[in-house]
Amino acid sequence: MSDPIGAAARGLGSGRTLGPDAGHTYTVDIGKGAHPFGPGSFGETIGGFVDQVSGLEEVAGDLRARYLRGEPVEIHTVTAAAEEAGIALDLMVEIRNKVLDAYRTLVNMQS
Repeated sequence: MSDPIGAAARGLGSGRTLGPDAGHTYTVDIGKGAHPFGPGSFGETIGGFVDQVSGLEEVAGDLRARYLRGEPVEIHTVTAAAEEAGIALDLMVEIRNKVLDAYRTLVNMQS
């Protein structure tokens, strides 16, 4: 059986370089290794994830703007960055939905 979520998580933490800027590497490390904020609260963890997703969206927007201005950015790089940001956003929405479902379950158990 395939493992699409595991493959996506491994792909997000790959550290790929986006665009022609060899000096800039954008990575998202979700569920890998030590916690990036140390032993923090759940809110800090979610906040860090939101910041990472926002960063991916900014990178995609920057690449799109550079491409539209006619700068030397390849279209496949722009498309890949936009897809990566979209996948990260979809993952964040699904995590939010699961957290809300868990909260509703806890509230129902208390009543």
